[in-house]
Amino acid sequence: MGAWWYRNILEPGKLPLLLALSAFVLTFAVTRVITRMIRAGKGPFRNVTPGGLHVHHAVPGVILMTLGGFTAIAGGRSGWGTCLAAGLFGVGTGLVLDEFALILHLSDVYWSKEGTISVEVVILTSALASLLLCGFLPLGVDGLTPDEEQSRLTVMATVAGNLVVAVVALFKGKPRMAVLGMIVPLIALFAAVRLARPASPWARRFYRRRPKARARSLKRAYHHDRRWGGLRRRIDHLIGGAPSQ
Repeated sequence: MGAWWYRNILEPGKLPLLLALSAFVLTFAVTRVITRMIRAGKGPFRNVTPGGLHVHHAVPGVILMTLGGFTAIAGGRSGWGTCLAAGLFGVGTGLVLDEFALILHLSDVYWSKEGTISVEVVILTSALASLLLCGFLPLGVDGLTPDEEQSRLTVMATVAGNLVVAVVALFKGKPRMAVLGMIVPLIALFAAVRLARPASPWARRFYRRRPKARARSLKRAYHHDRRWGGLRRRIDHLIGGAPSQ
């Protein structure tokens, strides 16, 4: 176990990333427990409202992210200072992304249907950080051989190609797969070669005069949402709490 820890975490300098990810997930989990208790009127916790102003937890989150980010930049890649900075950044990111929907809508939609996007963003961020921790690098450059890494042209072509595929997936209305595809290009490639979502920019641009493609896109989206939409909502509600009626 000790050899694995050194080979996979300490030796490549991934301990700060592990600490940041752990602090991020733990902070989000604790924050959701507290907010759900406040919502139910249970426990000692209450909203922070000095002078009648509701201070959302994204505010201390931004402060902690700033402290952690600048400390990490100034401190280097090793040592206790870097680990402390990673922890601060993880905690701050957890607080901020827990209220991502509020920042996006510039409105208090925390317990509304729109507020569930915060849970999706947190899940996606956790997945991306976990992939980075496992050794995946953005835009597929981790898949190059040592000889290919010596060729700048090969590296640039690989990065550009994977970026194009991810952008196509995004314009086809598949943002989750596009973001994950920045780390695992095969995911973006799979999304890019399949039909676009009906309301996506790609469908509006290229399916206007292709009624068969538009009909297939609508049918596929309907069956996909019918199969997975309910499960995704249940997971979001289980993690973040059900929206208010």
